[in-house]
Amino acid sequence: MPHQKPVYSKLLPILLGFFIMGFCDLVGISVTYAQSQFNWSETKAGFLPSLVFLWFFILSVPAALAMGRYGRKNLVLTGLAITLIAVSIPIVLFNEITCYITFILLGIGNTILQVAINPLLTNVVSNKVPSYITFGQFIKAISSFLGPIIVGYFSLKYGSWEKSFYIYAVITLLSLIWLFFTKIDREASSNETASFIKIISLLKDNRILLCFIGILCVVGLDVGMNTLTPKLLMERSGLAKEAASYGSSYYFAARTIGTLFGIALLNKFSEKAFFKINMMVVVMMLGGLYFVTEQALILVFVCIIAFASSSIFAVIYTLAIKIRPAQTNEISGLMITGIAGGAIFPPLMGIASQTAGSHQGSILILLLCGIYLVFCSFKLIVPKINYPV
Repeated sequence: MPHQKPVYSKLLPILLGFFIMGFCDLVGISVTYAQSQFNWSETKAGFLPSLVFLWFFILSVPAALAMGRYGRKNLVLTGLAITLIAVSIPIVLFNEITCYITFILLGIGNTILQVAINPLLTNVVSNKVPSYITFGQFIKAISSFLGPIIVGYFSLKYGSWEKSFYIYAVITLLSLIWLFFTKIDREASSNETASFIKIISLLKDNRILLCFIGILCVVGLDVGMNTLTPKLLMERSGLAKEAASYGSSYYFAARTIGTLFGIALLNKFSEKAFFKINMMVVVMMLGGLYFVTEQALILVFVCIIAFASSSIFAVIYTLAIKIRPAQTNEISGLMITGIAGGAIFPPLMGIASQTAGSHQGSILILLLCGIYLVFCSFKLIVPKINYPV
């Protein structure tokens, strides 16, 4: 790949793809609306996020293999096309079955996007790649932040939250057409092969295993908080679901700000110190969230959790790469597979809440995630090297 300055006519459609990636976080607020609309139990509602995030476990490695064969741009276009189908279904017909199908396809499309879009970005930029990837994550965070606001607006204005999918369909169609007609040089083919067995064998290294479980927990914490926040506001503060849905926007706004601060702080502190301090703060806030009932305090605790945990995925990912820098591709595939944590913990939260008779059960599940991450931050030992990115 030739080294060149980024061409913004090529860069912008890729960055819009990061905005589309944020659509997977719609599942958090959608649980609240769908549960009310279809009279789901807590346990049944808890499985909706699983329909999205399970595909990261199933498809991450196959998508990486397909990317090597068909090219990064083609794979991103495939992810966008599947996402377009997903967000178009509620426009044509929306019921319990099509709701499931929508989020299954949204998960498949999002998995393909997450696997391919960062590598595609490197086709356009050759230096300061981490900065551009971080900016892409910032754009994704903005998309996640806007989701509850858009859904709440359509629910209040039109009495139909699913009409918000019109907006998402238009944006996805624009992204698909823009990228399709953007000429991007195809990357050189590689003879390197990968497989599930090759990737899973990395877990024999206890340090990699710690990181992988850490990714499962941090994604579970993120998806769990996104799902739980509106429910807590409804249960403890008596808010209507439209008003409570803005709790998720507070969460994502704090995550967005936390990401920006994380970039600055990680330039001054080691990843390990940052990991330890932030996760201890998260555990303390989760403990406080178990008891508080006032709306303002709930939002304060939620925002601190979001702020402190916002950069932990990137920290664990970086530490895992430092452990075995020669196997960056395999470790990257394994860490992306760990996003399936978003499929594991929400159902457990639903079962725990139904058993406890309140959403305190969900908080206990998230508290277990936080405690493990504190353990991981102290237990994990990595080589003191500066890994070139």
